[in-house]
Amino acid sequence: KTILNSDIWDELDQENIPNSTDIVLWWFPCQDFSHAWKRLWFESKRGRLYQAMIEVIKKTKPKLFLAENVKWLLTIDNGNAIKQIIEDFWAIGYHINYELFLTANYWVPQMRERVIIVWTRIDILPKFIFPNATHTKENWINLKDTIWDLENIEEWVIQNHYWSKAKKNKWQWNKTVNANKPWPTMRSEHHGNIEFHWNESRRLSAREAARIQTFPDDFIFYPSTSSAYKQIWNAIPPVFWWNLANAIQNFLDVNLK
Repeated sequence: KTILNSDIWDELDQENIPNSTDIVLWWFPCQDFSHAWKRLWFESKRGRLYQAMIEVIKKTKPKLFLAENVKWLLTIDNGNAIKQIIEDFWAIGYHINYELFLTANYWVPQMRERVIIVWTRIDILPKFIFPNATHTKENWINLKDTIWDLENIEEWVIQNHYWSKAKKNKWQWNKTVNANKPWPTMRSEHHGNIEFHWNESRRLSAREAARIQTFPDDFIFYPSTSSAYKQIWNAIPPVFWWNLANAIQNFLDVNLK
């Protein structure tokens, strides 16, 4: 595999992008679209990465490509940001379908919301159809069912089962999770101030956070507690993506026979 670890604009200038591909996955930085940041939108270098992706799509002509971002993308400038993105990619020959997803509806014990956008090539494919939810509010997976077996295990007995020692004070994030509900959205700005376990004796461990994000226990995070938390928080739940990937595979199998 070839990994190009550099500015996408540099790669475009050097013609390092392949001339054709089937699928493109696009994770453009969400900070400039996030409610928690300054909302620089298309005025920043990161915010304009969607323009670089237009050039990538023109070159590679994928059958389908997918992007993910925070829910605030849909409301920026009264909806004009998403409208601009739709118009720009329609102009180069792509249908678009987008939806705001709650990951708790897809086997994930977390109230995480993300916008998923899928483009399909107008000349060979119809508009993409998103998968139906696997769960509803009545049967969401709760935290107790997810991490109950880790509650009384000592630190370091299991990989990444260690937790922040940050104490409670008025400046920190000090909520205690509810064992009978999914976790609220996991957020990277918590740093070491991850929520407290429902037993209130400690904060949740990195392994418990990974479980809640649906990472398997053999997926190890390095090197430190704070680094593990950050990696987990910045990730997208793998089981949610599994549901989406299956839907994409079925869609292409049906429409590209």
